[in-house]
Amino acid sequence: MNKDHVAMTQALKLAREALDAGEFPVGCVITLDADILAASRRETSIGTLPSEITHAEILALRQLEQILPMNERKNATLYTTLEPCLMCYAAILLSGLGRIVWAYEDAMGGGTNCNLHEDLPPFYASRQPEIRSHFLREASLSLFKLFFSNPKNSYWKDSPLARYTLAAP
Repeated sequence: MNKDHVAMTQALKLAREALDAGEFPVGCVITLDADILAASRRETSIGTLPSEITHAEILALRQLEQILPMNERKNATLYTTLEPCLMCYAAILLSGLGRIVWAYEDAMGGGTNCNLHEDLPPFYASRQPEIRSHFLREASLSLFKLFFSNPKNSYWKDSPLARYTLAAP
């Protein structure tokens, strides 16, 4: 099993933990030389006041800040079960990570496929990570289908992402 498979499998386990807790099924790990340095899952997506800043990627990046100096982050890889949104993508750029691997496309708010290369200020443009998309997509898609098909989950219910996910074969 290669390092991408091992790391994404761990992110999928975290996403499953989030789903089992009723949360949006996003898991994230950050690795360096195949060692997992940070790991998190989506939090506070349920309840009367869901938070839009407790994304798994943001939580993992906060962990990483405590243990890995900026000059070493270009060799790190972030694995996530959902394509990073614009907020998370910007945070990844600011953090200086060299690579992103994501599983399921965010048809509603994904940021990595936006054509930002020409319009980014120099600071961000100089930090373009390598991106590998749709890695273990089917495993992640199955978690999102479970989430959106559960009538107890109201988070992003009837959203473009929910409709896209539920219509996926």
